[in-house]
Amino acid sequence: MEMHGTTIIGIHKNGKTAICGDGQVTLGDTILKGKAQKVRRIFDGKVIIGFAGATADAFSLLEKFEEKLKSNKGNLRKAAIDLARDWRQDRVLRRLEAMLVAGDKDGILLISGVGDVLESDDNIIAIGSGGNYALAAARALSNNTKLSATEIVVKAIEIASGICIYTNNNYLVEEL
Repeated sequence: MEMHGTTIIGIHKNGKTAICGDGQVTLGDTILKGKAQKVRRIFDGKVIIGFAGATADAFSLLEKFEEKLKSNKGNLRKAAIDLARDWRQDRVLRRLEAMLVAGDKDGILLISGVGDVLESDDNIIAIGSGGNYALAAARALSNNTKLSATEIVVKAIEIASGICIYTNNNYLVEEL
């Protein structure tokens, strides 16, 4: 049975970074949990992350990423690149089925399940089952409204939760 039920959307706009994640965890056609916390602050509150994928793998990836942040004195891009380098060389890491959206005051990155580090052209990144719905909503809102970064990601999750059966509107949002 396949585990679903994560939508994470992040944006860096007007000097602010916001990441929002829904709370649903689904196994097959059953909702296991409705208020999971998939968004959190790390590195003394200077970095926010959202994660999707197998839960144990996501926590393993999160721990490795936080180690890289510490060894790179909080440099988000350098930490992500070092993690990606390790990911490609380490047999255990290569088997982790997880993705991260990570942001700080300067930007936002996607760390993919195959060890890639990606920065989007429009500073909007989404992952998870409802990610494409939230991404479309966030792009439309960003391009056609004056909403703040936080308002955009919250509205995008709300829109995705009305479309995607693996997304709910019990969301958690963090902003830097």
